[in-house]
Amino acid sequence: MKKSKTPVTPEKFIGHLHTVTRHRYLVMKGCFRVGLYRQGLLHDLSKFSPTEFMVGARYWQGTRSPNNAEREEKGYSASWLHHKGRNRHHFEYWVDYNLRGELGEDPVIPVKMPGRYVVEMLMDRIAASKVYAGDKYDDSYPLRYFEQGTKVMQFMHPETAALLHMLLRMLAEEGEDKTFAYVRRHLHK
Repeated sequence: MKKSKTPVTPEKFIGHLHTVTRHRYLVMKGCFRVGLYRQGLLHDLSKFSPTEFMVGARYWQGTRSPNNAEREEKGYSASWLHHKGRNRHHFEYWVDYNLRGELGEDPVIPVKMPGRYVVEMLMDRIAASKVYAGDKYDDSYPLRYFEQGTKVMQFMHPETAALLHMLLRMLAEEGEDKTFAYVRRHLHK
């Protein structure tokens, strides 16, 4: 493993703690609005583990995920590998071996996510957008971010990607109140 040259400073430590706490609060608030109380309370608790928290404090910038900075310095993110394996609201959690695959097909395939985790992923993306965009945030921000990452979406199950895209489009066009009401009626269970 490559050792980091980036130090943890008190300012970065406090900044990361504030970012994670604000993000969790916003996700919890969104989850509560649609009836996902348990997921709201438990969201991203692994970010407080030493594996994730210290990396976040070391690479904190306040404008983007510290995992990207770790990835740039080391070539991978140990924090992200730890996080995605413990949090079902990330589509990367839902990847498995393709046992039925023919020769030449992908050895790993995306698995369709249960609706309640897609909803938590929606809340996660909204909260991350609000935290990182700050005053520039509007309800179209999470959709624009999603659409910029189309290469990554090849690893998301097509039905999961379509559902998330529909919800993000609804958020952009109709706002939080209507989107959350739709989710509460149709998807959170």
